[in-house]
Amino acid sequence: MEDRWTRLASLAVYGANVQPGQTVMVSAEIGQEAAARSIAAAAYDRGAAFVDVVYFDPHLKRARVEYADPETLDYVPEWYGERLLSVAEGHGARIVLSGPTEPNLMNGLDPVLLGKDRLPWLKEVTKIIAERSTNWTIVPCANPSWAKLVHADLPEEEAHEKLWGELEHVLRLDEGDPEGAWEKRMAVLTSSAERLTQHRFDAIELRGPGTELTIGMLPTHTWWAADFTTVDGLRHFPNLPTEEVFTTPDPLRTEGHVASTKPLVLRDGTIIRGLRVLFEGGTAVQIDADENVDALRAQLAIDDGALRLGELSLVDRQGRIGPLETVFFNTLLDENAASHIAFGSGFPFVVEESDAGRVNTAGTHVDFMIGSPELEVDGVTATGERVPVLRGGDWQI
Repeated sequence: MEDRWTRLASLAVYGANVQPGQTVMVSAEIGQEAAARSIAAAAYDRGAAFVDVVYFDPHLKRARVEYADPETLDYVPEWYGERLLSVAEGHGARIVLSGPTEPNLMNGLDPVLLGKDRLPWLKEVTKIIAERSTNWTIVPCANPSWAKLVHADLPEEEAHEKLWGELEHVLRLDEGDPEGAWEKRMAVLTSSAERLTQHRFDAIELRGPGTELTIGMLPTHTWWAADFTTVDGLRHFPNLPTEEVFTTPDPLRTEGHVASTKPLVLRDGTIIRGLRVLFEGGTAVQIDADENVDALRAQLAIDDGALRLGELSLVDRQGRIGPLETVFFNTLLDENAASHIAFGSGFPFVVEESDAGRVNTAGTHVDFMIGSPELEVDGVTATGERVPVLRGGDWQI
């Protein structure tokens, strides 16, 4: 097991591109200590000046929602954000560990109250991503509770081992040279993004089971893979694994209805199944779900921008996550198995300066998956011509 943590940590500091002398913030949950410690060791080995591990305990969140004054649940002490902003001001690195440690812990709580407490999300994250002030990455790490959620039909040890094996596969840790394997995949994803950018579509149409959606594009939008560069010129991969190409749409030009194809799991572990959204004039005017819809509605009540789109991502079927046909109940993985859209904040760095002020701003960013082999994606030109983009998960451009 130690070797697994060592290899995961090595990939994490590679993805974040940790530099000598940097402060490195590691965000983890109780239950992810082994991964956090290995990442700290790997970061120090690369020359980090200090590794600051910030732990979130979901049990404390449950206690707060259950017993605290409801009027206080949206309060976040200012030093939470200041700690993060301090790392960004020093142009430090960030590594975030992903994977639910306490699935279903929030069951039985009032979903409206649960949605008011948005921790562990901090609104300052939106700011530092937009400013590109930190080199960062998110990586998943297995734990027995998560494994039992994903593979409920297996005994605990078998489930844990299967989840580990799947994560090693999608992270390309089963390759002799994982870093080299990621360089090759990034080249493919970047090529796909460049081809999409060349078309400068005026809109993207998506059609599939429960989905008839038209998303308007900003005139200067570009498509990116998860291959970023900070304002200091440091290249880093913000998501590992990643299989997507994405852009920021026009937040005022989304029309139609869309249905999720995978469960949405909020950052506190709340599972939302059967999500359905109706958009008019760019705004989500109706949000329904089979489970826990009030928790999502409460989180999107943070500001007006939270009900508009900030991201459109397309995923082909050539990646490693989708073919597993595993529902991971984890957005990092599930969003890279299927095309998705996101409520909330967009990415001003994917448009030119003339459009930067039109990018959606919000205090949250919530991805949900809408892709499937049945999803058909077309680009619409300024003259109204429709160009096939994705069919059956294969690029048509």
